[in-house]
Amino acid sequence: MNTTGAELNESVEAAHAAFEKARLASPGTRAAWLEAVAAGLEGNADALIRIAARETHLAEPRLRGELKRTAFQLRLFADEIRRGEHFDATIDQEDGAWAMGPRPDLRRYNVPLGVVGVFGASNFPFAFSVMGGDSASALAAGCAVVHKAHDGHRELAVRTAETVTAALEAAGAPSGLFSQVTGRQAAEALVDHPLVKAIGFTGSTAGGRALFNRAAVRPEPIPFFGELGGINAVFVTGNAWSARREEILNGYAGSLTLGMGQFCTKPGVLFVPAGQTDEVRDGLRRALAGFAPAQLLSERLHEGFRQAVTDLRDTAGVQVLVEGDFAEAPAPTVLLTTSDAVRHDPGILRQEMFGPASLVVEYSGESELAALAGLLEGQLTTTLHAELEDDVAELAGRLADISGRLLWNGWPTGVTVSYAQHHGGPYPATTSGTTSVGTAAIRRFLRPVAFQSFPASRLPEPLQDANPWNIPQRVDGAWQHPFATRKDGKL
Repeated sequence: MNTTGAELNESVEAAHAAFEKARLASPGTRAAWLEAVAAGLEGNADALIRIAARETHLAEPRLRGELKRTAFQLRLFADEIRRGEHFDATIDQEDGAWAMGPRPDLRRYNVPLGVVGVFGASNFPFAFSVMGGDSASALAAGCAVVHKAHDGHRELAVRTAETVTAALEAAGAPSGLFSQVTGRQAAEALVDHPLVKAIGFTGSTAGGRALFNRAAVRPEPIPFFGELGGINAVFVTGNAWSARREEILNGYAGSLTLGMGQFCTKPGVLFVPAGQTDEVRDGLRRALAGFAPAQLLSERLHEGFRQAVTDLRDTAGVQVLVEGDFAEAPAPTVLLTTSDAVRHDPGILRQEMFGPASLVVEYSGESELAALAGLLEGQLTTTLHAELEDDVAELAGRLADISGRLLWNGWPTGVTVSYAQHHGGPYPATTSGTTSVGTAAIRRFLRPVAFQSFPASRLPEPLQDANPWNIPQRVDGAWQHPFATRKDGKL
């Protein structure tokens, strides 16, 4: 049964009430809630993975790795919020001699937004779904979460949500801090609800853009943090191609088929020097010879894959390089085109094929590459395969302009959860300039508030001189760290 409008309203109101109770919980208390969820997921791992394997066709090792990542992320966020750097606590003490005239006492820190609606993805049933990056970072920020379950793994979503709510309640979190709803009516009502203050989304460009527009036309527009995917173009210089063509083709084949090509960071376009088409075809056939196909996540995704590959294959200037199929467990397809063709029709570079398929573009000279990069839309990642002696400054600069993560001699599949990670990019990769992976994701669900001339006893704890939460504070322009920030113990 799908969630009714009345039930959705009840969930959001309960989430708001829980947020009001929890908003000033200490970093240690909130961190303990996240750690309790991580432990709850691990304690129920066997049952959750059995359901996930049945609903998604993903193999058990992949699912166990993904659940491990989810628990690790929760604990990393717990450590991050204990440190308190996300508060950005800044104190300007009263100064009658301030150069711009007398300065009042000003104190600013980041506060949580409120209730966050989260839309989970189908391709990562743990890492980007119920308690994936959006939910985890919103809870870490101090928000309440109402999660809209993905229809592609509904039973798993229900069981995961039950595990999360039980863990939170056992840890002492307010009831309603996390809840889940189902169905399209609830999804639309979630975006519209006046108590919802932000949306986190991982999914298709079409679905994400529709919800983004809906969030923008509310009487009170709210931020929409949408990750919509992309092509993840890879550029290979002539020197790199000459030095390690076979290695590059092997890496490309492995990356485009990883997870049956159902990763948002799959390399969808590979730019290589022209003149070796037969060698490229033979090299890819060798690289793909041992590939064991599997079912895609759902019939709907399978049909979308078939349509996307067929549409691009039938485009003028595009031909089949490696013939795949659309069987229940589809074999990989690699298409081929030229730089002349994409200059004539840049839309060739903008067709995402979500599944085991990709496009090779042959270019005539490296002087073309920066201009070809200019035909691309915003990307989650772009990659350079080059040698140290190659002059790729212009190309690298152009790629940095259009992508959130730029790789050197690697492959974009694999997005580690860490401090410096950035998983985002200019539209249509995402709808914001933020990241949905890594500790910086927490800051999406915060906003700054300044307190002027407040009595010391009325100040929020992060801004008090006594610093009861023991967090970093910037006082009159100088950071004061109550703890060592480097592994060697130095500040």
